[in-house]
Amino acid sequence: MSVKLRKLNEQVMVITGATSGIGLTTARMAADQGARLVLAARAADALDELASELRVRGVDVATVAADVGNPADVERIGQAAMERFGRIDTWVNNAGISVFGRLEDVAPEDHHRLFQTNFWGVVNGSLEAVKRMKTRGGGAIINVGSEVSDRAIPLQGMYSASKHAVKAFTDSLRMELEKEDAPLSVTLVKPAAIDTMFVKHAKNYLDKEPALPPPIYAPEVVAEAILHAAQTPKRDVYAGSASKMISAGSRAMPRLFDRYMRATMFRQQKSDIAAQPGRRDALHAPNPAHELRQRQGMPGHIHERSLYTKASLRSTPLVTALLGGGALFAAWSLSRRFAR
Repeated sequence: MSVKLRKLNEQVMVITGATSGIGLTTARMAADQGARLVLAARAADALDELASELRVRGVDVATVAADVGNPADVERIGQAAMERFGRIDTWVNNAGISVFGRLEDVAPEDHHRLFQTNFWGVVNGSLEAVKRMKTRGGGAIINVGSEVSDRAIPLQGMYSASKHAVKAFTDSLRMELEKEDAPLSVTLVKPAAIDTMFVKHAKNYLDKEPALPPPIYAPEVVAEAILHAAQTPKRDVYAGSASKMISAGSRAMPRLFDRYMRATMFRQQKSDIAAQPGRRDALHAPNPAHELRQRQGMPGHIHERSLYTKASLRSTPLVTALLGGGALFAAWSLSRRFAR
Protein backbone atom coordinates (compact mmCIF):
# COMPACT_ATOMS: atom_id res chain seq x y z
CA MET A 1 0.00 0.00 0.00
CA SER A 2 1.22 3.51 -0.85
CA VAL A 3 -1.05 5.34 1.60
CA LYS A 4 0.78 7.88 3.73
CA LEU A 5 -0.32 7.98 7.37
CA ARG A 6 0.40 10.62 9.99
CA LYS A 7 2.41 10.03 13.12
CA LEU A 8 0.23 9.37 16.13
CA ASN A 9 0.95 12.72 17.77
CA GLU A 10 -0.50 14.42 14.66
CA GLN A 11 -3.63 12.28 14.48
CA VAL A 12 -7.31 12.53 15.27
CA MET A 13 -8.40 9.00 16.18
CA VAL A 14 -11.92 7.59 16.59
CA ILE A 15 -12.24 4.52 18.83
CA THR A 16 -15.49 2.63 19.37
CA GLY A 17 -16.01 0.40 22.39
CA ALA A 18 -13.68 2.80 24.19
CA THR A 19 -14.72 2.25 27.80
CA SER A 20 -13.46 -1.29 28.31
CA GLY A 21 -10.80 -3.81 27.35
CA ILE A 22 -8.99 -3.33 24.06
CA GLY A 23 -10.73 -0.03 23.28
CA LEU A 24 -9.90 1.45 26.67
CA THR A 25 -6.29 0.26 26.49
CA THR A 26 -5.90 1.68 22.99
CA ALA A 27 -7.41 5.02 24.03
CA ARG A 28 -5.03 5.40 26.97
CA MET A 29 -1.99 4.36 24.94
CA ALA A 30 -2.92 6.66 22.05
CA ALA A 31 -3.36 9.50 24.54
CA ASP A 32 0.11 8.81 25.94
CA GLN A 33 1.49 9.21 22.41
CA GLY A 34 -0.22 12.53 21.76
CA ALA A 35 -3.26 11.63 19.67
CA ARG A 36 -6.45 13.66 19.81
CA LEU A 37 -9.34 11.32 20.50
CA VAL A 38 -13.00 10.82 19.69
CA LEU A 39 -14.24 8.08 22.00
CA ALA A 40 -17.53 6.26 21.55
CA ALA A 41 -19.38 3.69 23.66
CA ARG A 42 -22.90 3.06 24.95
CA ALA A 43 -22.10 4.02 28.57
CA ALA A 44 -22.30 7.82 28.77
CA ASP A 45 -21.20 8.03 32.41
CA ALA A 46 -18.14 5.90 31.79
CA LEU A 47 -17.24 8.03 28.77
CA ASP A 48 -17.48 11.19 30.86
CA GLU A 49 -15.25 9.69 33.53
CA LEU A 50 -12.68 8.55 30.97
CA ALA A 51 -12.68 11.94 29.26
CA SER A 52 -12.07 13.65 32.61
CA GLU A 53 -9.15 11.32 33.30
CA LEU A 54 -7.56 12.06 29.94
CA ARG A 55 -8.16 15.81 30.02
CA VAL A 56 -6.30 16.05 33.32
CA ARG A 57 -3.34 14.66 31.38
CA GLY A 58 -3.73 17.34 28.71
CA VAL A 59 -5.43 15.17 26.09
CA ASP A 60 -7.86 16.80 23.66
CA VAL A 61 -10.81 14.41 23.67
CA ALA A 62 -14.44 14.35 22.53
CA THR A 63 -16.96 11.68 23.51
CA VAL A 64 -20.14 10.35 21.90
CA ALA A 65 -22.57 8.01 23.64
CA ALA A 66 -23.54 5.74 20.77
CA ASP A 67 -24.67 2.25 19.83
CA VAL A 68 -22.57 1.25 16.82
CA GLY A 69 -25.38 -1.00 15.59
CA ASN A 70 -27.43 2.14 14.92
CA PRO A 71 -26.32 3.98 11.75
CA ALA A 72 -27.66 7.30 13.04
CA ASP A 73 -25.54 6.98 16.18
CA VAL A 74 -22.44 6.23 14.12
CA GLU A 75 -23.13 9.26 11.94
CA ARG A 76 -23.13 11.33 15.14
CA ILE A 77 -19.65 10.01 15.93
CA GLY A 78 -18.37 11.19 12.56
CA GLN A 79 -20.11 14.53 12.87
CA ALA A 80 -18.69 15.10 16.36
CA ALA A 81 -15.17 14.42 15.10
CA MET A 82 -15.55 16.84 12.20
CA GLU A 83 -17.08 19.58 14.34
CA ARG A 84 -14.41 19.26 17.03
CA PHE A 85 -11.27 18.57 14.99
CA GLY A 86 -12.12 19.11 11.32
CA ARG A 87 -10.85 15.72 10.18
CA ILE A 88 -10.36 12.04 11.09
CA ASP A 89 -7.02 10.28 10.55
CA THR A 90 -7.77 6.84 12.02
CA TRP A 91 -11.07 5.13 12.74
CA VAL A 92 -10.90 2.02 14.96
CA ASN A 93 -13.97 -0.24 14.88
CA ASN A 94 -13.46 -2.14 18.11
CA ALA A 95 -16.86 -2.56 19.81
CA GLY A 96 -17.83 -6.20 20.18
CA ILE A 97 -19.73 -8.71 22.32
CA SER A 98 -20.19 -12.48 22.54
CA VAL A 99 -22.67 -15.17 23.56
CA PHE A 100 -21.55 -18.51 25.01
CA GLY A 101 -23.84 -21.42 24.25
CA ARG A 102 -24.90 -24.00 21.68
CA LEU A 103 -26.36 -22.31 18.62
CA GLU A 104 -29.72 -24.04 19.00
CA ASP A 105 -30.02 -22.93 22.63
CA VAL A 106 -29.49 -19.20 22.06
CA ALA A 107 -32.55 -16.99 21.65
CA PRO A 108 -32.91 -15.45 18.17
CA GLU A 109 -32.96 -11.93 19.60
CA ASP A 110 -29.55 -12.56 21.17
CA HIS A 111 -28.12 -13.85 17.88
CA HIS A 112 -29.43 -10.73 16.15
CA ARG A 113 -28.12 -8.33 18.80
CA LEU A 114 -24.65 -9.87 18.61
CA PHE A 115 -24.56 -9.44 14.82
CA GLN A 116 -25.91 -5.90 15.12
CA THR A 117 -22.91 -4.92 17.24
CA ASN A 118 -20.11 -7.08 15.87
CA PHE A 119 -20.87 -6.98 12.15
CA TRP A 120 -23.16 -4.04 11.47
CA GLY A 121 -21.20 -1.92 13.93
CA VAL A 122 -18.09 -2.47 11.78
CA VAL A 123 -20.03 -1.84 8.57
CA ASN A 124 -21.58 1.36 9.93
CA GLY A 125 -18.27 2.63 11.28
CA SER A 126 -16.25 1.76 8.19
CA LEU A 127 -18.66 3.41 5.76
CA GLU A 128 -18.92 6.49 7.96
CA ALA A 129 -15.12 6.64 8.05
CA VAL A 130 -14.90 6.37 4.26
CA LYS A 131 -17.44 9.17 3.87
CA ARG A 132 -15.57 11.47 6.27
CA MET A 133 -11.98 10.57 5.32
CA LYS A 134 -11.72 9.68 1.63
CA THR A 135 -11.84 13.24 0.31
CA ARG A 136 -10.20 14.87 3.35
CA GLY A 137 -6.68 13.51 3.25
CA GLY A 138 -7.40 9.84 3.88
CA GLY A 139 -6.04 7.78 6.76
CA ALA A 140 -6.48 4.36 8.34
CA ILE A 141 -9.56 2.24 8.99
CA ILE A 142 -8.79 -0.50 11.51
CA ASN A 143 -11.32 -3.24 12.16
CA VAL A 144 -10.91 -5.56 15.12
CA GLY A 145 -11.69 -9.10 14.05
CA SER A 146 -10.52 -12.21 15.86
CA GLU A 147 -8.64 -15.45 15.49
CA VAL A 148 -12.14 -16.84 14.85
CA SER A 149 -12.32 -14.68 11.72
CA ASP A 150 -10.43 -17.63 10.16
CA ARG A 151 -11.48 -20.59 12.33
CA ALA A 152 -14.96 -21.14 13.73
CA ILE A 153 -15.28 -22.61 17.21
CA PRO A 154 -18.16 -24.32 19.01
CA LEU A 155 -20.03 -22.61 21.86
CA GLN A 156 -19.35 -19.20 20.33
CA GLY A 157 -20.79 -20.02 16.93
CA MET A 158 -22.53 -16.74 16.18
CA TYR A 159 -19.53 -14.76 17.44
CA SER A 160 -17.39 -16.77 14.99
CA ALA A 161 -19.90 -16.08 12.21
CA SER A 162 -19.85 -12.36 12.92
CA LYS A 163 -16.05 -12.23 12.84
CA HIS A 164 -15.97 -14.22 9.58
CA ALA A 165 -18.38 -11.63 8.19
CA VAL A 166 -16.17 -8.78 9.43
CA LYS A 167 -13.22 -10.30 7.58
CA ALA A 168 -15.16 -10.63 4.32
CA PHE A 169 -16.51 -7.09 4.56
CA THR A 170 -13.08 -5.66 5.41
CA ASP A 171 -11.38 -7.46 2.53
CA SER A 172 -14.07 -6.35 0.07
CA LEU A 173 -13.91 -2.74 1.24
CA ARG A 174 -10.13 -2.74 0.93
CA MET A 175 -10.23 -3.98 -2.66
CA GLU A 176 -12.85 -1.44 -3.69
CA LEU A 177 -10.88 1.42 -2.16
CA GLU A 178 -7.61 0.24 -3.69
CA LYS A 179 -9.27 -0.02 -7.12
CA GLU A 180 -10.03 3.71 -7.04
CA ASP A 181 -6.68 4.60 -5.44
CA ALA A 182 -8.43 6.05 -2.39
CA PRO A 183 -5.94 7.32 0.22
CA LEU A 184 -7.16 4.86 2.85
CA SER A 185 -5.40 1.96 4.54
CA VAL A 186 -7.76 -0.83 5.67
CA THR A 187 -6.46 -3.22 8.33
CA LEU A 188 -7.99 -6.26 9.99
CA VAL A 189 -6.55 -7.02 13.43
CA LYS A 190 -7.08 -10.59 14.63
CA PRO A 191 -6.53 -10.97 18.37
CA ALA A 192 -6.11 -14.30 20.10
CA ALA A 193 -7.79 -14.73 23.51
CA ILE A 194 -7.28 -11.49 25.43
CA ASP A 195 -7.54 -10.73 29.16
CA THR A 196 -10.32 -8.14 28.98
CA MET A 197 -13.89 -7.99 30.29
CA PHE A 198 -14.94 -10.09 27.28
CA VAL A 199 -16.21 -13.03 29.36
CA LYS A 200 -17.99 -10.80 31.88
CA HIS A 201 -19.69 -8.83 29.10
CA ALA A 202 -20.83 -11.96 27.25
CA LYS A 203 -24.24 -13.54 27.66
CA ASN A 204 -24.04 -17.10 28.96
CA TYR A 205 -26.19 -20.11 28.13
CA LEU A 206 -23.74 -22.69 29.51
CA ASP A 207 -24.12 -24.63 32.75
CA LYS A 208 -20.78 -23.19 33.89
CA GLU A 209 -19.42 -19.67 33.86
CA PRO A 210 -17.61 -19.15 30.53
CA ALA A 211 -13.86 -18.99 30.10
CA LEU A 212 -11.35 -18.30 27.35
CA PRO A 213 -8.99 -21.00 26.09
CA PRO A 214 -5.26 -20.43 26.62
CA PRO A 215 -2.93 -18.92 25.65
CA ILE A 216 -4.30 -15.57 26.81
CA TYR A 217 -2.61 -12.26 26.03
CA ALA A 218 -2.66 -8.80 27.58
CA PRO A 219 -4.83 -6.15 25.83
CA GLU A 220 -1.69 -4.07 25.31
CA VAL A 221 -0.60 -6.61 22.66
CA VAL A 222 -3.66 -5.70 20.59
CA ALA A 223 -3.46 -1.97 21.32
CA GLU A 224 0.15 -1.86 20.16
CA ALA A 225 -0.86 -3.59 16.92
CA ILE A 226 -3.70 -1.11 16.38
CA LEU A 227 -1.47 1.90 16.98
CA HIS A 228 1.18 0.52 14.65
CA ALA A 229 -1.41 0.02 11.88
CA ALA A 230 -2.62 3.57 12.47
CA GLN A 231 0.81 4.82 11.38
CA THR A 232 2.02 2.10 9.00
CA PRO A 233 -0.35 0.52 6.45
CA LYS A 234 -0.90 -3.18 7.15
CA ARG A 235 -3.36 -5.58 5.56
CA ASP A 236 -3.69 -8.05 8.45
CA VAL A 237 -2.21 -8.18 11.93
CA TYR A 238 -2.33 -11.25 14.17
CA ALA A 239 -2.25 -10.13 17.81
CA GLY A 240 -0.68 -13.07 19.59
CA SER A 241 1.15 -15.96 17.93
CA ALA A 242 -1.72 -18.30 18.82
CA SER A 243 -3.98 -16.37 16.43
CA LYS A 244 -1.56 -16.90 13.54
CA MET A 245 -1.10 -20.55 14.47
CA ILE A 246 -4.83 -21.23 14.53
CA SER A 247 -5.36 -19.38 11.25
CA ALA A 248 -2.50 -21.08 9.42
CA GLY A 249 -3.40 -24.51 10.73
CA SER A 250 -7.06 -24.15 9.85
CA ARG A 251 -6.28 -23.18 6.27
CA ALA A 252 -3.79 -25.99 5.74
CA MET A 253 -5.49 -28.75 7.76
CA PRO A 254 -9.17 -27.87 8.19
CA ARG A 255 -10.43 -31.33 9.09
CA LEU A 256 -7.60 -31.95 11.52
CA PHE A 257 -8.41 -28.66 13.21
CA ASP A 258 -12.07 -29.62 13.43
CA ARG A 259 -10.94 -32.56 15.55
CA TYR A 260 -8.65 -30.36 17.60
CA MET A 261 -11.49 -27.91 18.30
CA ARG A 262 -13.90 -30.69 19.24
CA ALA A 263 -11.31 -32.15 21.60
CA THR A 264 -10.48 -28.87 23.37
CA MET A 265 -13.03 -26.07 22.98
CA PHE A 266 -16.00 -27.65 24.78
CA ARG A 267 -13.84 -28.05 27.88
CA GLN A 268 -11.67 -24.93 27.69
CA GLN A 269 -14.58 -22.51 27.30
CA LYS A 270 -16.12 -23.58 30.59
CA SER A 271 -14.76 -22.62 34.01
CA ASP A 272 -15.18 -24.72 37.17
CA ILE A 273 -17.77 -22.26 38.52
CA ALA A 274 -21.46 -23.03 38.16
CA ALA A 275 -23.43 -20.57 36.01
CA GLN A 276 -24.62 -17.70 38.19
CA PRO A 277 -28.40 -17.15 38.36
CA GLY A 278 -29.37 -13.62 37.35
CA ARG A 279 -25.93 -13.01 35.89
CA ARG A 280 -25.82 -9.58 34.26
CA ASP A 281 -24.22 -9.25 30.84
CA ALA A 282 -23.68 -6.37 28.41
CA LEU A 283 -25.27 -7.82 25.27
CA HIS A 284 -28.29 -5.52 25.10
CA ALA A 285 -27.16 -2.75 27.47
CA PRO A 286 -23.88 -1.80 29.18
CA ASN A 287 -23.14 -3.03 32.70
CA PRO A 288 -21.70 -0.11 34.71
CA ALA A 289 -19.89 -2.52 37.05
CA HIS A 290 -17.67 -3.67 34.19
CA GLU A 291 -16.85 -0.32 32.58
CA LEU A 292 -13.46 1.42 32.67
CA ARG A 293 -11.62 -1.86 33.24
CA GLN A 294 -8.91 -2.92 30.85
CA ARG A 295 -8.57 -6.43 32.25
CA GLN A 296 -10.61 -9.04 34.04
CA GLY A 297 -7.59 -10.70 35.65
CA MET A 298 -8.20 -14.15 34.24
CA PRO A 299 -6.71 -17.19 36.00
CA GLY A 300 -3.52 -18.68 34.66
CA HIS A 301 -0.59 -17.13 32.87
CA ILE A 302 -1.18 -13.96 30.85
CA HIS A 303 1.29 -13.24 28.05
CA GLU A 304 2.21 -9.59 28.47
CA ARG A 305 3.77 -9.42 25.02
CA SER A 306 3.90 -11.35 21.77
CA LEU A 307 7.30 -11.61 20.13
CA TYR A 308 5.60 -12.96 17.01
CA THR A 309 3.33 -9.92 16.68
CA LYS A 310 6.12 -7.47 17.40
CA ALA A 311 8.35 -9.12 14.78
CA SER A 312 5.60 -9.39 12.16
CA LEU A 313 4.74 -5.69 12.45
CA ARG A 314 8.27 -4.68 11.56
CA SER A 315 9.37 -7.50 9.27
CA THR A 316 9.92 -7.75 5.53
CA PRO A 317 7.52 -9.98 3.56
CA LEU A 318 10.14 -12.78 3.54
CA VAL A 319 10.56 -12.74 7.31
CA THR A 320 6.80 -12.59 7.75
CA ALA A 321 6.46 -15.67 5.52
CA LEU A 322 9.06 -17.50 7.60
CA LEU A 323 7.21 -16.59 10.77
CA GLY A 324 4.01 -17.89 9.20
CA GLY A 325 5.76 -21.14 8.33
CA GLY A 326 6.86 -21.52 11.92
CA ALA A 327 3.30 -20.93 13.11
CA LEU A 328 2.01 -23.55 10.66
CA PHE A 329 4.52 -26.12 11.94
CA ALA A 330 3.49 -25.37 15.54
CA ALA A 331 -0.16 -25.76 14.56
CA TRP A 332 0.52 -29.10 12.89
CA SER A 333 2.46 -30.37 15.91
CA LEU A 334 -0.31 -29.33 18.30
CA SER A 335 -3.19 -30.70 16.28
CA ARG A 336 -1.51 -34.07 15.68
CA ARG A 337 -2.18 -34.95 19.31
CA PHE A 338 -5.92 -34.93 18.53
CA ALA A 339 -5.79 -36.58 15.10
CA ARG A 340 -6.69 -40.09 16.27
